[in-house]
Amino acid sequence: MKKLYTLLFILTSVSVFAQQDPLYSQYMLNPLVINPAYSGLNNNLNIMVGYRTQWTGFDGHPQTINATAHTSLVNNKVGLGIVFMNDKIGNMTNTETNLTFAYKLNLNETTFSFGMQAGFQNYRTDYSAINVFDQGDFAFTGGERGTRINMGAGAVLKSEKFFLGLSVPRLLPSTFENGGQQFELYNQHFYLATAYVHYLNEHIRLKPSVLLRGVKGAPATVDVAFNVNFNAIHTAGIFTRNFNTYGFLLQTLLKEQYRFGYVFEIPTGKSVGTQFLTHEITLGVLLSAFSFHERTMSNF
Repeated sequence: MKKLYTLLFILTSVSVFAQQDPLYSQYMLNPLVINPAYSGLNNNLNIMVGYRTQWTGFDGHPQTINATAHTSLVNNKVGLGIVFMNDKIGNMTNTETNLTFAYKLNLNETTFSFGMQAGFQNYRTDYSAINVFDQGDFAFTGGERGTRINMGAGAVLKSEKFFLGLSVPRLLPSTFENGGQQFELYNQHFYLATAYVHYLNEHIRLKPSVLLRGVKGAPATVDVAFNVNFNAIHTAGIFTRNFNTYGFLLQTLLKEQYRFGYVFEIPTGKSVGTQFLTHEITLGVLLSAFSFHERTMSNF
């Protein structure tokens, strides 16, 4: 229970009960989870599911499940998709479903995509699992449950060698009242993601990437990764988040359509301690469902 109090303090000390976006270490494998402009961007049908368990062994540690599906339509001019996410932290659970849409412009060897998403966010708390010191504290009486509308937007510029994306997946800040007090449910998160591919030779590609994540009232986080791809099939890499967490990444493509990704993270003493490990698994399928879909593999 002491660990649970510590976790809640870490997650809420910045902005009381403000909900934070879940973390994703495989954002370049499935950018749709943070940017609706990625809908149909690789001109195929993509279906992916992911599970992340963060700080395993820590009471009430974050656990996130996500599922996405998106495809290009109208001769690869537009993209349409759906994103489902369930994020649980301590006694707080956030479930969200969004429909995504993107319009693409081909600019010589680059593609510009602008996308939007809209859906619903369901938030609930369960204080029965917490032993509150002050039973009269209005912030911990009853619990909160409600559904709110969500809207988001993003843009992507990409070629076969680089990727640049800017997004705000949830544009509408939310508040709720509990025990006569008003709390912030959510603050806008801004994402800037970039990656570059360098062809070392015909078999080996180097793929460094950076993700900048910012939210009002909290320090920005920066993910820096360095990946090596072999024969456009197997990828291995290392990364760090603010030099507080380190990890390695493995991804593979089977039969040119089945994707598997795994991430292992170790936080340092600057975070929660090296004994609380993080695992993230992603499974997916890539299909050419329509005649205008591309049969070649894209770097992004």
